[in-house]
Amino acid sequence: MLIYNTTYHVGMSDARNFVIWLNECYIPEAEKSGHLKNPRILRILSHKEQDSECFSLQWEVEDSAALHHWHTETGAKLNEEMMKIFKDKVIGFPTLMEVIK
Repeated sequence: MLIYNTTYHVGMSDARNFVIWLNECYIPEAEKSGHLKNPRILRILSHKEQDSECFSLQWEVEDSAALHHWHTETGAKLNEEMMKIFKDKVIGFPTLMEVIK
């Protein structure tokens, strides 16, 4: 089992709307493919800056092939939509992790 994590750095004035958008738009659309499961949104408490918040969106995914399929089928489109809505007010970077225990 793999964990697909994206860490988002969001301006303070957009943080609330961003989390709402993740819950109401991004997550439901991402789940439709069936490749990503059990989403969790976490607030990152370390490395906190004064005018921004950081969030982690984590998913369980069976393997890297399923993640690649999701990204080409759905993920790239969702990222484009996020950029249209939030422009440069949200920056994200992905991390793929393997569950050891």
